[in-house]
Amino acid sequence: MTKILTPDMVIQELQRLIGESAKAPAAIYDAECKLADCEYEYDRIYHTTILNTEGAIAVREAYAKLDAAEARLAADLAKAELNRIRNKTKQLTDAGMLTATMAKQVELTYKHGN
Repeated sequence: MTKILTPDMVIQELQRLIGESAKAPAAIYDAECKLADCEYEYDRIYHTTILNTEGAIAVREAYAKLDAAEARLAADLAKAELNRIRNKTKQLTDAGMLTATMAKQVELTYKHGN
């Protein structure tokens, strides 16, 4: 059986979505800063190893990649987190539009039903 939404239920859902959406800019900013820090650390380790290692460039690069592997993983995970936050933000936007459409339907139901 389909649950009939009341206007108050729709308003509550819209308010919840607005509250969640309001957090998105700060969450995205924090995730972007974390990604930048992780990429900086990767570059720092990689280039320091290149400069401090002797031998052919291929050998120096291999050591640099090895030394910086954990930092690269941290940067990749930070990027995944940023993407997750952006996807969640899009979902909230989509849910807001859907809820607004439902609000219109509830309005019509109550207008014609009363």
